[in-house]
Amino acid sequence: QVQLVESGGGLVQAGGSLRLSCAASGRTFITYGLGWFRQAPGKEREFVAAINWSGTIRNYADSVKGRFTISRDNAKNTVYLQMNSMKPEDTAVYYCAASGRTNSAGYAIEGYQYDHWGQGTQVTVSS
Repeated sequence: QVQLVESGGGLVQAGGSLRLSCAASGRTFITYGLGWFRQAPGKEREFVAAINWSGTIRNYADSVKGRFTISRDNAKNTVYLQMNSMKPEDTAVYYCAASGRTNSAGYAIEGYQYDHWGQGTQVTVSS
């Protein structure tokens, strides 16, 4: 069983930066593909970024490509999401998740592929 706890959310002005962290418990952390999703009010949850077990392969939604960076530190059982050049449309609750059902490259982009989810952290970008 993996438990995930996000932190680092908050209020930032447009153009600013935030770094989200997600700390995981469990000895099998390294075997999971990890991802970040977000859900804005009145909208469906959407994929943001994913990373494979070794951190060598990353995948991003088009809306965040070039602005967000996902990374992981397996020694610390932690995954990060560095968010730069933020926009008001980035406002959402952000969730980290762990997948044991990844593709052959070791990551997953669909919510149903994820087995474990954090409780979420609010990110608000003011214009």
